[in-house]
Amino acid sequence: QVQLVESGGGSVEAGESLTVSCVIDNFPSFSARAMGWYRQAPGKQRELVASISKDGSTNYPDFVKDRFTISRENARNTLNLNLNSLKSEDTGLYYCNTATVPIYSWGQGAQVTVSS
Repeated sequence: QVQLVESGGGSVEAGESLTVSCVIDNFPSFSARAMGWYRQAPGKQRELVASISKDGSTNYPDFVKDRFTISRENARNTLNLNLNSLKSEDTGLYYCNTATVPIYSWGQGAQVTVSS
């Protein structure tokens, strides 16, 4: 069974940076799948904030473009997200998963809290 384990995050002031990471266990096809980082703010639906193809091409929505950077380490089944110039609206639980179906059961997420 695929297991997604997020780590990192924390509480910072606006303008500061954080990194969140995800290890995907029992997923031998990790290197062949597009992966994504999602976040869920309190009272809101989960949304995609970054994706990376199997070849390393990245894509971001406008509200995080030029601030967030997604990367992958295929040899370690690891997905990373660097969050820079954080804003209070970036607060939420950050999750990793595949960027295309099928997606897997969600992990526990990594909490990011940004105070202004």
